[in-house]
Amino acid sequence: MNFSVSNYYVYGLERAVKASGNPMRTHIDTTEPVEKDFLRAAKLGSCRNGQGHDNYLKGITVQVDVCAPLYWWKEAQRYHWFDFVSSESTMHCLLKFDVAAQCVDETDPAILKRMRELIAEYNAIPAEPGFAQEQKAKWRILVASLPEGFCLAATMVTNYQQLKTMYIQRRNHKLKEWHVFCDWCEKLPHFLELTGADRLVA
Repeated sequence: MNFSVSNYYVYGLERAVKASGNPMRTHIDTTEPVEKDFLRAAKLGSCRNGQGHDNYLKGITVQVDVCAPLYWWKEAQRYHWFDFVSSESTMHCLLKFDVAAQCVDETDPAILKRMRELIAEYNAIPAEPGFAQEQKAKWRILVASLPEGFCLAATMVTNYQQLKTMYIQRRNHKLKEWHVFCDWCEKLPHFLELTGADRLVA
């Protein structure tokens, strides 16, 4: 299974671009943004992280489906505004997955072989009350042995300000999954124009 980013929706872009000019207004302007609004927004949005001028980017919301191996999710979860809407569940569906097909190609075949054995051992336990403790014990072994290359999909919600941070920090990361993720960011409407993220990469 390959890392993927799909089914994305962007909300509030024009409203946020217009709102980027609020500090210099005496009333909120809700008209459609024009070229000068985009120019101002691009200047503010391309500031270095932490300066605060790019706060309006939080108003550009993104919903997206990400399918990623467990080792990628551990890194992605450090970002505060990259939130789970809902995800696939090993608790509910582990025995329904084809574990080998659900893992990245680099997963060691010996580990996949052992997972098949563990699943077969679990399925061989009789589904009767007297075997409940044995089932629970074997289930814990299954969950604890799931390889890091196992992929789960989730619907996420984030915003352009958080994606800007992720892009800057991960554009040159050693994991190829981050390169795919950053390539996707570049395809979002006006992303590079409004964030200047490509110019801020170290």
